[in-house]
Amino acid sequence: MKKFFYIILTCTLLGSCSPYQKALKGTDIGVKYKEGEKQFEAGKYAKANKLFEQIIPSYRGKPQAEKLTYLHAMASYNLEDWYLASYQFERFVSSYPNSEKVEEASFLGAKSAYMLSPVYSKEQLETKEAIEKLQSFINLYPDSEYLAEANKLVKELDFKLEKKAFDIAKQYNTIAGYTADYNAPIEAIDQFIFNFPGSVFREEALFIKFDSAYKLAINSVSYKKQQRLEDAKTYFNSFKSAYANSEFMVEAEKMNEEIERELENYSTKS
Repeated sequence: MKKFFYIILTCTLLGSCSPYQKALKGTDIGVKYKEGEKQFEAGKYAKANKLFEQIIPSYRGKPQAEKLTYLHAMASYNLEDWYLASYQFERFVSSYPNSEKVEEASFLGAKSAYMLSPVYSKEQLETKEAIEKLQSFINLYPDSEYLAEANKLVKELDFKLEKKAFDIAKQYNTIAGYTADYNAPIEAIDQFIFNFPGSVFREEALFIKFDSAYKLAINSVSYKKQQRLEDAKTYFNSFKSAYANSEFMVEAEKMNEEIERELENYSTKS
């Protein structure tokens, strides 16, 4: 038992006297800088950043500051500390606009912002900010080696906003089942299609618009019913013209048949 205790004690003492510990506890910024580089190259980014954070203020304005700031940002990026990495890369770009690393730093800063984008169902402020930063990079570096990846990330973020917008519009149709306000989903779908004209959700969106118009017409007060039935039939024809083989067509056809039966009542009266 005593032997085990001495082994633990020896290891602890040796650890406390390691070059890293000496640098961390010491006051020599040159030693801290070299040890920080060593830890960074070894992939020990948390240790590297502890040292970098101690000496960055002391190196401000000195020749080593550019590399130190870059390594600090890269360490945060590799630690997946996206908030800090995004901020640090932006600071690097603004501080060293003529650096050979500025293009890479610009991209990684924007990519860090991309990594902060939440799932589509949540508020999308970070997503919009990431799109702006990536688009800014694309505009500044149209021939960049990172261009393809930047465009891919923007496309992913755009789709997230599209999915969010579609689900909101779709929800109006669901809510209308309780409120009987079917004008709201029709307007929401129109706005969605206007904002995302080439959306992959366009087929379902047009079906939901027809479904809402159908329910609005069938449940309408008598003096508005004929016009609403005709409107619903127009939406059906538009949907069928665009998506004749849609998975929603069987259901849409059944609703249209009911609309036509209802309209026959008005033709008989006339």
